Amino acid sequence: MRLRTTVAAALGALALVVTLPTSASAATGDFSYKFVGLDGTPQSVTLHDPQSPGCVTLAEVADPGSSEPAFAPHNDTDEWVMVFTEPDCTGDSWTLRPHGRPTTDELKLRSVFLTGRH
Repeated sequence: MRLRTTVAAALGALALVVTLPTSASAATGDFSYKFVGLDGTPQSVTLHDPQSPGCVTLAEVADPGSSEPAFAPHNDTDEWVMVFTEPDCTGDSWTLRPHGRPTTDELKLRSVFLTGRH
């Protein structure tokens, strides 16, 4: 009887460990972009080791009704990323390679999806 109880407890503990959510990982490196601030001057933001995988809506340009999109994204992380023209990773998209060159000011974005792929 004790053996069955011990085995059942061990299996229960194993099931609990397997079903626990895993912690989010992070891309290694920096993802940066520029946007026009409220005073009309260009600003830049760098996300250091951003959480991955997942979508990040850029707070400074999240509302298409009140801001211009961000521009000139630079993916200097170790992961592939997709940049989107609209919040919540919607709209047109472009894929940027890991540790790629800075893009031009013509590439606009409001959100970015870190793929988790190296």
